[in-house]
Amino acid sequence: MLRAILSFFEPFILMLLGTVVIASLVPARGVYADIVAGAADVGIVLLFFLHGAKLSRAAIWEGARNWRLHLNVVATTFLVFPLFGLALGRLPGLTGAVATGMLFLTLLPSTVQSSIAFTAIARGNVAAAVCSASFSNLVGIVLTPALVALLIGSGVGGQGSGISLSAVEAIVAQLLLPFVAGHLLRPWIGGFVARQKRLLTIVDRGSILLVVYSAFGAAVVEGLWHRVSPEDLMLIGLFCSVLLAAVLAFTWLAGRLLGFSREDAIVLLFCGSKKSLAAGVPMAGVLFPAAQVGAVLLPVMLFHQLQLIACAMIARRYADAAGVTEAEVSA
Repeated sequence: MLRAILSFFEPFILMLLGTVVIASLVPARGVYADIVAGAADVGIVLLFFLHGAKLSRAAIWEGARNWRLHLNVVATTFLVFPLFGLALGRLPGLTGAVATGMLFLTLLPSTVQSSIAFTAIARGNVAAAVCSASFSNLVGIVLTPALVALLIGSGVGGQGSGISLSAVEAIVAQLLLPFVAGHLLRPWIGGFVARQKRLLTIVDRGSILLVVYSAFGAAVVEGLWHRVSPEDLMLIGLFCSVLLAAVLAFTWLAGRLLGFSREDAIVLLFCGSKKSLAAGVPMAGVLFPAAQVGAVLLPVMLFHQLQLIACAMIARRYADAAGVTEAEVSA
């Protein structure tokens, strides 16, 4: 227990919390918001470029053809999560747009950059994480609006067709193309990238911090803290914590019951337990009236912070365990 408490205060956790505080007190506005958002995009592009250069062709092929793992990630994201969301919706306390936001949260695709970053930190199957997280986002372009129409209401939006093209373009431009470019340059830069472990760590964690600051700051500028009472915030935080704990327990147990290797079980844990704030913000803007978007996104925002903190702690534990194992083997 003491070790878990102390691990909460490791530098990356403190940086995450500090980023949220800074975004609340000094959010980027106007042209500076565009600069920060651009820097976050650059960080994501660089992250995928470096991972493309680092991974061998055999590792990528092995990750891409692991359809059993990918289907389990998608099933967790778009079946198990919504079932948990419907169950939470029956509990007292949540009403109106906030209740809608909790259910909307469970319908979103998985994150991409943080899932891959935490998989890398935990020494999991990074190639499979790239495929699973990207596949989840591509499927979510169609499934999330369909599930919103089915479970929340068919009248929440009228511009759903506008999501697909922009989302596909973002995934291709920020994720797929940099990854492919890095991999094609692997014969010339692969050895250098493999030796720069500190560089990969900085890019992995730095991209997460930039995305958190950009997204949370944008919500603060829109008046997030003026529309939500402390009581509402505590209740949403409680429900998000319960949801995250349930999904983490489910993915951890499923990875073992289904007989996945340690590396693939890590992918299921991190890709299956997350929800994408980056996908949630534009989708909510299209699917819901403007007056509801802030309240609908609040559960997504809080869950996003909680999942980053929890997964950072879990990834660190996996990394420590892998380090001990390697030390024992080398001894």
